[in-house]
Amino acid sequence: MTRRDWHKHNMRIATWNINGLRARLDFMKLWLADRKPNVVGLQELKTPTEDFPHEEFEALGYKALVHGQKSWNGVAILTNVDAELRQVGLPGQEDWGARLITAEIDGGIEFTTVYCPNGKSLQHDDYANKLAWYDSLVAHWSAGDHPKRVLCGDFNIVPTALDGWRGEAGAGTIFYTEDERKRFAAVMDTGLTDLYRHLYPEEQAFSWWDYRGGAFHRKHGLRIDFLLGTQAAVAATREVVIDRDYRKKLDGLTASDHAPVYADLHS
Repeated sequence: MTRRDWHKHNMRIATWNINGLRARLDFMKLWLADRKPNVVGLQELKTPTEDFPHEEFEALGYKALVHGQKSWNGVAILTNVDAELRQVGLPGQEDWGARLITAEIDGGIEFTTVYCPNGKSLQHDDYANKLAWYDSLVAHWSAGDHPKRVLCGDFNIVPTALDGWRGEAGAGTIFYTEDERKRFAAVMDTGLTDLYRHLYPEEQAFSWWDYRGGAFHRKHGLRIDFLLGTQAAVAATREVVIDRDYRKKLDGLTASDHAPVYADLHS
């Protein structure tokens, strides 16, 4: 069996908000060497496309498809299998930054990663913009018809009480509002399933913890980083891991405030 044939039957896909590419580059190298994912959706690069350090990842066997911008936002797809760029940016939402990129991955997966707006607060203009951005995402995603699709990234929404440390007490606050949850439900209603929740319907686990106040050690987190898939992706999923070990400081290097999330697929 050739390497290409192997990857058609076994693939590790991942999502990770790295909170600054320059700050996290050496940390990412440790993770890539350890976990050996085949396809990774990255968010919050905070790096212009032209400044992306391709050679650093090529040395590890990864090609990068990049939609970056200076200081803010930015998304990329790392892959060690063949991939072809399909979409850069969310149509109609270009003013809100580099937040979406899609590639066709060898092995028959259409892979999209997104960095959804934060919204800041219910009183901030960015909150209404966040809801409008989600409406555009639903419209864009609904227009696609690929049978095996993955939509992953930092969604900045806590879908249910189980997904936030405050539980029901969080209801009505930013990330937990009814309007945000309706938008997330609309994304799911396009035919997507939360791969982690599919395997672990009652597990409370988080993917983001504030740097402040010892939130990680106090288990004050949110699950806002998701791997969502169509039924073909769900059927292929064998395991999903929220990689908490890589939210910890390693070798003197500071982690992102988000943990990577990865899934192992077999077809």
